[in-house]
Amino acid sequence: MAKTALHRPSGQGPAPLLTSLAGLLREWLPRQRWFAGKGRPVTDLALVSSTELYPGCLHLLVRTEFLDSRSAAGAGAPPADDCYQLLLGIRKVVPPRLAHAVIGRASAGPLSGLMVYDALHDTRAAGLLLERLRRPGTAGPLRFERDVRVTLPAGLAPRLLDAEQSNSSVVYGDSFILKVFRRIQPGINPDLEVPCALARQGCTRVPAPAAWFRTSQPQEATLGVLQPFLPGATDGWSLALESLAADREFTDEAYELGRATAEVHLALASALPVDAPSPPRNRRLAEAMRERLDAAVHSVPELRPYAPGLRSAFDALASLDSGVRPAQRIHGDLHLGQVLRAGQRWSVIDFEGEPARPLAERRRLQSPVRDVAGMLRSFDYAARSRQPWRPEWAERCREAYCAGYAAEAEWDPREEPELLRAYETDRAVYEVLYEARHRPDWLPVPMAAVGRLASAEVR
Repeated sequence: MAKTALHRPSGQGPAPLLTSLAGLLREWLPRQRWFAGKGRPVTDLALVSSTELYPGCLHLLVRTEFLDSRSAAGAGAPPADDCYQLLLGIRKVVPPRLAHAVIGRASAGPLSGLMVYDALHDTRAAGLLLERLRRPGTAGPLRFERDVRVTLPAGLAPRLLDAEQSNSSVVYGDSFILKVFRRIQPGINPDLEVPCALARQGCTRVPAPAAWFRTSQPQEATLGVLQPFLPGATDGWSLALESLAADREFTDEAYELGRATAEVHLALASALPVDAPSPPRNRRLAEAMRERLDAAVHSVPELRPYAPGLRSAFDALASLDSGVRPAQRIHGDLHLGQVLRAGQRWSVIDFEGEPARPLAERRRLQSPVRDVAGMLRSFDYAARSRQPWRPEWAERCREAYCAGYAAEAEWDPREEPELLRAYETDRAVYEVLYEARHRPDWLPVPMAAVGRLASAEVR
C-alpha cells in the first residue's frame, strides 16, 4: 500500500526521539480509546513531525505500522498504517495528579530517565495550547489560526472530557471546547470545513469555529478545532433514554429535531456544491452497499439468512431512474449522540463523519436521506436499549422526525421509500458488524432492524 505524504517520516534518518519513545508508545497506543488499530500489534513507528510547543511539551505526529500491514488487502481491509497526533509532557517527576496520564519512563535516547505522559491531562499544557490559539502564528510546521471576530479570554480553566470517543476534547471555562483530532489524515477535516461554511451562511444550529490549528508539512491536515461550548445542553441520546425511563413521549422533541436537521441541510445546500441525481449514481451507490453487505455476511454468519432480502433493498435503489434528492454535503454520522438540546433548541455537532472512513469519502457529496436514516436508526437503538423493548415508541419518533423535516424542507424523506430503505439497511448492516466485533450483547438490536428491513415491505 502506497504511503501518503503525511505518512512519510521527516528528517534524514531514524529520529533520535524514537529511541526514547518507540517502546513506550507501542504499549500505550493500543490501549487508547481513539486508537483505530485495535487487535493489531504495533510493529513499527515513524516520526512524521516533532515540535516543541514549550519546554517540556512535545507535539508529535507519529505513523504506526501493524503486523498485518503488508497482507491487508481487499474491500474493507484496514489501512496499512495510521498517523496519530500526540501531545507529550516530559518531566523528571510526574506529580500525583498526573499519575493516570503516565505513558512510562524512557530508558534510552535523549529522554533517557525522564517520565513521559499525555500532556492533554495537564492543565498547564492545555492552558498553553489555548494561548497558542488566542495568538495566531506558527510553531515549526504547525499553524494556529482564529476568527478575529470572536473574543477568546485568557486564563480559562481547562478540563479534559473523559467521555469515550475517537478524539480528545478539552473544555475551557464552560465557554469553549477544543476537539483535538487523534487520527490524522491529509486534507481539511469536515469538522472545520462544514461548520465554517454554515457560519458564513448564517446557520446558527451549529457552533461556529472560533480557532483551529493545522499542519502544513509534509501535507496540509487539520489538527484541532475550538468552538463555543454549550453549557447546560444535554445530548439527544440521554434525553431519549430519560423519556423512555419515565414512560414519556418524545415526539415533540423528535419533530423539532427533524426541523433542525432540515435547516442544516438547506443551509449546506446553499453554502456548498450540490450535484444532480442520476441513474448511474444510484447504481454505484447500490453496488457499494452490496459490497459492504457481502463483507458483513462473511464476518457475521447471523446475517446470512437475511442477505437476499437486504440485497433487494439495494436492488430497488439501483433500479431507480430518477426522483432521488440531489447529492450535497451532509453530516455523515448523524444520530442522537450528535445533537444537543438547550432549552427548547436543538444544535448539531461533530461533523467529522465516521472517523474510520477515509477523509475523501467523508467529504463526498451524498444524499441528505443518509442523515435522516441515521437518526431513524438511532431512535430504534434508544427504544431497544432497555427492557421491555419499545418499538412503538421508536415508530412514533420516526414519524414525528420525518414530519418535522418535511415541514422545514418542504419535501418528505418518506416520499422516497426506496432510498430511505436502502440507507437504513446499509446503516443496520454496519451496526451488525460493529456490535459483533465490539459489543456482542447489543447484536440483537440491529438484528431486529435487519429482520424488518429484509422483508418485502418498504417502510
